Amino acid sequence: MKYIILIVFLTFSSNIYAKDYTKNSKTKVFIKEMVDKYNFSKDELNILFSSVVFQKKALARYVRKHRPVIVNKKPIKKIKRIGSWDRYEGWILKRGRINRGAKYMKEHKATLQRAYHKFGLPPEYITAIIGIESYYGKNTGKFPVLDTLTTLAFESNRRNKFFKYQLQSFLLMTKKEKVNPKAIKGSIAGAIGLCQFMPSNYEKLAIDFNGDGKKQMNNHIDAIGSIAYYFKQNHWQKNAEVAVRVKYHGNRYTRLPTGYKHKYNRKNLKGINPIRTFNYHGKVSLIKLKRTKYDELWYGAKNFFVITRYNHSNYYAMAVYQLAEKIREEYKNRYL
Repeated sequence: MKYIILIVFLTFSSNIYAKDYTKNSKTKVFIKEMVDKYNFSKDELNILFSSVVFQKKALARYVRKHRPVIVNKKPIKKIKRIGSWDRYEGWILKRGRINRGAKYMKEHKATLQRAYHKFGLPPEYITAIIGIESYYGKNTGKFPVLDTLTTLAFESNRRNKFFKYQLQSFLLMTKKEKVNPKAIKGSIAGAIGLCQFMPSNYEKLAIDFNGDGKKQMNNHIDAIGSIAYYFKQNHWQKNAEVAVRVKYHGNRYTRLPTGYKHKYNRKNLKGINPIRTFNYHGKVSLIKLKRTKYDELWYGAKNFFVITRYNHSNYYAMAVYQLAEKIREEYKNRYL
């Protein structure tokens, strides 16, 4: 059965047009700040901002009125409900991503080992991050970062302040690295490179791991070193536990608040027991993964919390953990 979906756009059907942001009062203030504080050329900034491709798709994430209106001509067939973790797991933990991860570990073995010895983050975790963020470099983003951040910084939305800071950081980065800001592409939110760093993380957490005097997030060596350094700065504990699945009574867990923000002493978690030996004595979080017919429950250790510093999502952190474990096993089976 076919369904006809009519998408009605409120503005240009192409959704793409150039805009002169030098006429925007907020942009004028921003340009003055960049000139006064960071010695940028006013003329060069005026040229950059005079012809920005308006990024409606990016803005639609933060402003409802820019989202397309969808009119269904026929009733939508009822879809069988599945658990949110089932969907997330099906998206991230695919066999192709695992196989490519094992191959990536082999190809970049020396760099991954060097990062591990220097910063303590195991190769499979670095690989899993790159696998999730950019599919090992295959998808680093197609959106022009300058245009995206300009749109999000100066068009009214709930995160103007955040994106203005990202735009500032982006321009400082391109100036320091001597690259054309219009030439860099990234995610729909302005994240860059193999590891999808936001520009504000670049100066603080990106490193020159290949020693060529540049910090380039589309370079595998620099990206690997930068991820490991990022985790080290957020207090990753070398050779420590990350997570373990636990047993509890029932199919749905509702007794205590779950998620990385809530921490408990294990002795107070009566009726909850790890399915394997869990050599960790600090406080743990209860991480709930919603499946179709039951809730899967896990202990999350300090290192699980560290993963959430990269992306503040329990599901993301669990996906990194499980993907890393599967990549490690696949690598052992294939190459050792």
